[in-house]
Amino acid sequence: IGQPAKSKRPKEHGENKVFGKKVKPKTPKMKERESADSSLKAQSILTQVMDKGRFQKLAATLSLSAGQSIELRCKGSNVTWNYPSYLDTFKDSRLSIKQLDKYGQLILANSTAADTGEYSCWLQLCNGNKCRKDETKTGSTYIFFTDKEELFVPTPSYFEIVYLNPDKPAVIPCRVTTPSAKVTLHREFPAEEIETDGTDIIYDAKKGFVYQHPTSDHKGIVYCKAESQGAPQISIKYHLLYVEVPRGPPSTTIAASSGRAELSDSVHVICTVLGEPDVDVNFRWQYPGQEFERPVIIQNFWRLINRGTGHTTRISKSVLLVEDFEAKDAGNYICIAQNLQGETTVATKVELN
Repeated sequence: IGQPAKSKRPKEHGENKVFGKKVKPKTPKMKERESADSSLKAQSILTQVMDKGRFQKLAATLSLSAGQSIELRCKGSNVTWNYPSYLDTFKDSRLSIKQLDKYGQLILANSTAADTGEYSCWLQLCNGNKCRKDETKTGSTYIFFTDKEELFVPTPSYFEIVYLNPDKPAVIPCRVTTPSAKVTLHREFPAEEIETDGTDIIYDAKKGFVYQHPTSDHKGIVYCKAESQGAPQISIKYHLLYVEVPRGPPSTTIAASSGRAELSDSVHVICTVLGEPDVDVNFRWQYPGQEFERPVIIQNFWRLINRGTGHTTRISKSVLLVEDFEAKDAGNYICIAQNLQGETTVATKVELN
């Protein structure tokens, strides 16, 4: 587990070429050595507490049997931890994180296969209320909690949607608890094994199967199969949906139930966005009765629609409702829709009859 005791530090890429030979020391080589040492220093703050008070620096991966408890320590007085997110979701009492004077401590008791994942830490540099990550003082390891009854890392659902975007890799996250397990990818219909060529489709035990260049040909329902010293096990099913919506600020439209309203009418204004299935949209409104604190009801919701050609689009809507229309409510209704790429503003007018 971890680095062998006889090895003082992991070798850097290309180190044997530079330092394995007897050469006269030159300044450039010394600089290279210094940079190698500084990158190693970044990995040195994370350790595992072993039996009898011993400590061990961690390698990039670690395999433990499920059921074991583990204690990790990170040197520093202001340590931040990262660990599998579901431990937070369920506020798992098996996980304990403490900050002591000289180190941060993470203890995970009675581990399970579901705890498999990346565990990392870093120091925070703070100035007043503003903090940033100290990139030179970090540590990270990926821990496999092996369980022959659970070759795949358990998930809370039996079915998962994976979106295939043409401009970014797609991951089918059937991760394993045993890194040596043989894992294959299968299509449900027509029933066949999908070839993993190591170029367009690759397998990574820490991620799952990665489609480097997704196309509409890849859509459908797939599952993974794993074998390791026993009967093969099947993963949950993954529904691959192909998405082809241009990236950019929201494509937004606005419409009112009527351009003219009578006193006491109910009027609703709908702001609609068509976009990528996995891109969230936030809505903001400006309306005539705002300055008079006129009551309105705003509801936001979204759903997925299949365009019939294997493409899936997300429709996001925000509905503003004025239940008892007054003169103060006449004027321009402005909707601002925002996503990570930017925002779009649209407006419509409602007049009093």
